[in-house]
Amino acid sequence: MATTPTPAPIPVQKTEEEWRAILSPEQFRILRQKGTEERGTGKYDKLFEEGIYDCAGCGTPLYKASTKFNSGCGWPAFFEGLPGAINRTPDPDGRRTEITCAACGGHLGHVFKGEGFQTPTDERHCVNSVSVKFVPANAATAASVSV
Repeated sequence: MATTPTPAPIPVQKTEEEWRAILSPEQFRILRQKGTEERGTGKYDKLFEEGIYDCAGCGTPLYKASTKFNSGCGWPAFFEGLPGAINRTPDPDGRRTEITCAACGGHLGHVFKGEGFQTPTDERHCVNSVSVKFVPANAATAASVSV
């Protein structure tokens, strides 16, 4: 069965003022200023339902809920993003790799490799809940049916 290539996300560019107008102060701090929410405080850390996690800044789909796992780290953890949806940039100190939305550049968190989790990729995308918005599978289905 052939797979259809995933189209590249459509770039989203806004000024700092435009981002401030559409994001909450906490979303702005994390997505635009590369902040981190406190461990164990995010609303998606313990959520395990079918659906998609979109970028909270621009709405680009980033992760399937089926790639989410309980890492015990205190933040939502995924073993892979949707193809082409996430960029990776090594931190200047070389200790971590930042992950950002490929469409708007919003800071999601960091990706770690080789931690020994029993996942297909041996990766942990440690994502701030504030950086994403969960869309339940039934909502996504209803939206596609109503179009």
